[in-house]
Amino acid sequence: MATKVTKNGKTRWFARVQKGGNIRTKLCKTRTEALAWEAEQKAADWSKTGMGCLTVHEWATRYLDYAKQRFTPKTYAEKRMTFKRLLKVVEPTGLARNLTPVQVLDHLKVQAQKRSGYAANKDRKNLTAAWNWGVKYLGLPLPNPAAMVEKFPEQRRPRYVPPEEDFWKVFDLAEGQDQVILAVALYTAARRGEIYRLEWEDVDWGNDRIRLSTRKRQDGSLEYDWLPMAEGLRAHLRWWWEHRTFKESPWVFVSENEMAAHAELLAQPFTTRRTFMPNLCKKAGVKAFGFHAIRHLAASILYKQGCPVSQIQVILRHQSPTTTTEYLRTLGLEEVRDAIDSLGRSRAEVIDLRARSKSKKRA
Repeated sequence: MATKVTKNGKTRWFARVQKGGNIRTKLCKTRTEALAWEAEQKAADWSKTGMGCLTVHEWATRYLDYAKQRFTPKTYAEKRMTFKRLLKVVEPTGLARNLTPVQVLDHLKVQAQKRSGYAANKDRKNLTAAWNWGVKYLGLPLPNPAAMVEKFPEQRRPRYVPPEEDFWKVFDLAEGQDQVILAVALYTAARRGEIYRLEWEDVDWGNDRIRLSTRKRQDGSLEYDWLPMAEGLRAHLRWWWEHRTFKESPWVFVSENEMAAHAELLAQPFTTRRTFMPNLCKKAGVKAFGFHAIRHLAASILYKQGCPVSQIQVILRHQSPTTTTEYLRTLGLEEVRDAIDSLGRSRAEVIDLRARSKSKKRA
């Protein structure tokens, strides 16, 4: 049945027909037009038209249905917003196979101007992946119109990595499980989601190791890695095991505020805590940083202690050493600074020797 849609003061009628797993939609000016189109599509034999009649909206809908099941909620939301932006400038009822590189380029140019080159490249990446999926499953043609668009220049600021003393200032202000969370972040270089997903069965007391799960893989599946549990981390986790509030919960860290209002429910793990780190940093009087900055800090500490890149890669759980190298790219600046200073000292010594030589000649 046609649905009335009002946006920016304009009224349109959204027509939609579904047959099996296929969906077709169209935005019409009048209800009569929408109903007529729906009747026409219901009577049509879609098996004869095949995927050549797949609309842009249908392509987006089917890919997002796949993405919702396959990827994390954050990744799905990113892909959904990519299509939402595209469908504002590309006719949703137009044939997907007619989407051209020029259309994609013009759209991404606007995104680069309004947002950033980095943001436009993320949209380009998501559209490229969606089209490749469509080639495999929906019969979309090659070449891929999004992949043909060149990447945009990016101006990405280096991530702020706090001094080690700033971390400990924040750490000392934290209390209870919050302090244990920060201990896990530093000792394991874990991502925020990995910390919040921790269960007590991931803590192997007998072998002094801890297991982390990550979704940082192409297919979105969880992978598990065991890391050695340092003595300091073991002490913090043991304390929390003995003093935790909700002893029936399988998760290491739980949202206590929610449980205060719903004590009869099973304690749930954190999903996000937007004000946690900013508030602690403000209270400690240091420049704000987050969990990923602590991950970089852990890598920098290991680097300065002389750990080779191969070992740091294992702890960060990167699939490629190139990614680890990127983490460490700016961490050798102090060593470079010392080298430059030594060059400056050498030059100063040469000038001093020349001055002494001239003085002796004059004498």
